[in-house]
Formats: sequence, C-alpha cells, structure tokens
Amino acid sequence: MQQNNNVTEFILLGLTQDPIRKKIVFVTFLLFYLGTLLGNLLIITTIKMSRELGSPMFFFLFHLSLSDTCFSTSVAPRMIVDTLLKKATISFNECIVQVFSFHFFGSLEIFILILMAADRYVAICKPLHYVTVMSRRVCSVLVAMAWVGSCVHSLAQIFLALSLPFCGPNVIDHYFCDLQPLLKLACTDTYTVNLLLVSNSGAICTVSFVMLVFSYVIILQSLRNHSAEGRRKALSTCISHITVVILFFGPCIFIYTRPATTFSMDKMIAVFYTLATPLLNPLIYTLRNAEVKNAMRKLWSKNLVLEDKR
Repeated sequence: MQQNNNVTEFILLGLTQDPIRKKIVFVTFLLFYLGTLLGNLLIITTIKMSRELGSPMFFFLFHLSLSDTCFSTSVAPRMIVDTLLKKATISFNECIVQVFSFHFFGSLEIFILILMAADRYVAICKPLHYVTVMSRRVCSVLVAMAWVGSCVHSLAQIFLALSLPFCGPNVIDHYFCDLQPLLKLACTDTYTVNLLLVSNSGAICTVSFVMLVFSYVIILQSLRNHSAEGRRKALSTCISHITVVILFFGPCIFIYTRPATTFSMDKMIAVFYTLATPLLNPLIYTLRNAEVKNAMRKLWSKNLVLEDKR
C-alpha cells in the first residue's frame, strides 16, 4: 500500500525549533539516554551473572530492563541526533519501522509488568504454591507469550499505519513517528482508524492498568496476615512496582485513550514515558531492592579481587 502514497519522507518538528533550546534538549536527553543504558545494562548484567538473583521476580526484572533499553533506543538516539540538524527528516519506511519497534517494546513492557504483578501475587498470597506455580518453565512460557503478544500488537499498528493514504502534508509535529500524529497527515477520514487505535493501544493501556491496580490492592490487603518483617519487605517491593505502573501508564492512557485530537503538552508527556520512565525504572528497582544492591556489591568486589590478582 505504500506505493499509493505521494509522501516518501516526513519532517519531524521535534520538541522545539529554537536553536538554544535545541542545545538544551540535546544535552538533557543525551544524559537521560546514557543514564538509561547504564542503569538497565547494569541490572541486566547483575541478574545474568549473579546466582543469588535466580528467582522469577528477577527473571522478569531482567526482561523489563531489556524492554526498557530497547524501548528507549527506538526513539532516543534519532531524537538526540535530530536536535543537531536544521531540518530533521525520516523516510516513510524508517517511520514505519519506528512505529513497530516503539509499540513492540512498549507493549512488551506492559506485559512484563503484568507478569511481575502476578509473580508478587503468588509469592505473597499463595506462598506454599509459589515454587510450583512460578517454575522456571512457566516463567519462560509467560515471557515468550509476552513477546508474541507484543509482536501481534505492533503488527496491528503497522497495518493501521499502512492503511492511511498520504498525498501532501508531511510535517509531523512530534519528535518521533506514531499513529496519533500520522493521523493528522492522512488524506482521508481517520475516524475508523482512530477508533481502532483507541480499541487497540488504548484498551491495552487501560485494561492492563486496571488489572495491575486491582492485583496490587489484593496483595496489599493480604499483607495484614503477614509478620512485621515479611510485611515490610513485601510492601517495599510492591511500592516500587506501583510507582513504575503509575509513572508509565498515566501518560500512556492520556495519549492513547482519547479522540484524534492533539494538545501542546502531548510531546512533553510523551517524553515522560519514552525517556524518563526507562531511566527511573533501574533507579527504583535498585535503590529499593536490597537483594539487587547486595548482588551488585558482591560482583563489584569480586571484580576488584580479580583485578588485584592480575
């Protein structure tokens, strides 16, 4: 369907056109992206190398950090480079690839967060059945289903994007390609496509958020039957998960569950869940999790010992 379009590339306006502000954006988001890479790769490496972090929770955290890294990478590098250009353009094919990768890793993060909530529910509410229910094989199957589900969701986004005819306007008032800004450029009535977008991305965000909130309410209620130490540890873990859920889903629901209208604040809200949340996730999970911090210290000490022996 691409050959029916007259548009071969799009112009991305970015966050600002002011030269001074573009420099500020470049420095700020370069630091954000480098921090995201460093933090998430540190978690990935620690979980992979530490035998102590072999529980399902850390298995899911590994995949969350992986999805965070890829999710941010689908947007951040190009956005950072575009701030150095007078005119930022992206080809039609590159735009489609960005839509796919952005939604793939974004939905993967959503599914992993659901699995992490399910893991905490079984661990806290059904502790005697935890080893059986959350076995390594079950966790691997669940993660594989998350990857497949993310692929299906992203292919649906691609189908919607390719169904839109573009015959003239090619200026996207955004810093990356997504269906919402693309709808404004289509040379056709986009009511049906927008309805499908809301029923797809919007439904995933809203239903997942409701499921997560409901599950954590049940978990928090069940903590009343635990000892003070067990309640403190479980509460600390749940609070970190709830924080991630609110920071990620709040902006997503705002963007993807409304009619095809855009607001001036949309780009800044998008920055929050495309760049800020992937940076905050490793901070939240490492600073609030004693097991991860202890594993990092042991690996660091082990590396220092090896260096001294050399």
